Amino acid sequence: MKNIYSIVIITLLLVSCGGEKKNSTEKVLESNSLETIRKKRGELVNEQQAIQNQIKLLDEKIKTLDTTQNVPLITSFTAKAEKFEHVLELQGNVTTKNLLTITPEYNGILTNVYVKEGQKVRKGQLLAKIDDGGLSQQVAQLKIQSELAKTTYERQKRLWDQNIGSEIQYLQAKSSYESQQEAVNQLQQQIAKTVVRAPFSGTIDDVITEQGSVVAAGVSELMRIVNLNDMYIEVEVPESYVSNVVAGKKVEVNIPVLGKTIETKIRQASDFINPANRTFKAEIEVPNKDKDIKPNLTARLKINDYTSENAILIPQSVISENAMGEQYVYVVANKNEKGIGTAKRIIIETGKTQGDVIEVLNNLKEGAEIIKEGARSVKDGQSVEVISYKEMGNEQ
Repeated sequence: MKNIYSIVIITLLLVSCGGEKKNSTEKVLESNSLETIRKKRGELVNEQQAIQNQIKLLDEKIKTLDTTQNVPLITSFTAKAEKFEHVLELQGNVTTKNLLTITPEYNGILTNVYVKEGQKVRKGQLLAKIDDGGLSQQVAQLKIQSELAKTTYERQKRLWDQNIGSEIQYLQAKSSYESQQEAVNQLQQQIAKTVVRAPFSGTIDDVITEQGSVVAAGVSELMRIVNLNDMYIEVEVPESYVSNVVAGKKVEVNIPVLGKTIETKIRQASDFINPANRTFKAEIEVPNKDKDIKPNLTARLKINDYTSENAILIPQSVISENAMGEQYVYVVANKNEKGIGTAKRIIIETGKTQGDVIEVLNNLKEGAEIIKEGARSVKDGQSVEVISYKEMGNEQ
């Protein structure tokens, strides 16, 4: 374009100056004649106007011949269908239901502690013993009385079976025997509370109360036992995800402290919505074969709450919105071999987002060429020139 202008101007100047050498500007100035100088100036003004008129005619012709005149330069990419797995990112703490601080069921002196910290124990194993305060002696006495009542009852029963004696004697003997048996059972149940056993298999994490201490039922903490096999994460999920975050959904668990990532799933989702914060609880199982995951560790969760096998994903930055709140993008239509095409506005409906991309639900088909850079400056129906585009992830 610049070369055309230069050639025109130079040509006109040469033509105008070629036959006027005798009346050149220098000679006119040397004449010191006001009339001559004014005449020369008028001639030059007329020549300038003639040149501008010719340039205008040339510009109009160039505009009709040069289709790239004032065409915006844009970049584009091709929409393609791909698998889209949306994830909900949350944070929770690792815990286990097999974590218990053991308290006694009986008041007394802790006479024996049979385990130490770090020791592995089995379910039902004896952990500690509390002084029974003489209950064992009482049981022994009651057993003697019970044996006597049993003998009396058996003899009375034999007589009654032979129709000897009265029914009341038989019933009294039976009642006395059963009462003695019940008294023995009650005392034995009390004595059983003086023995502390492991509620489940695990490891003694901490021995809190030392041997010889006085302990109170349900109050004094004796020791803590933990089992790291059945670990899980309990997390609060916003109620808007109640239909998508369900048992069986895939979850990616990342534990930053350990630098560990685990693929697992939701094992339980609560049916109760907490009215205070509008959330529901979900439990995510955590395999712990190496036993390196401990209770109360912080975990970051990515829950797969939505999957589409053929989703159209585009950058959020290419989407605009009109005055009616409708979202739209521009696509390139009727592109020729020189990369010149027409910008066409398409109204779209969007779905879930993930990072800087968003799913388009309708009106945008696979293979559509979407304007990326320059999308904010073009208009519907305007010619555009594509200087680069991306297809299948490769820039062209």
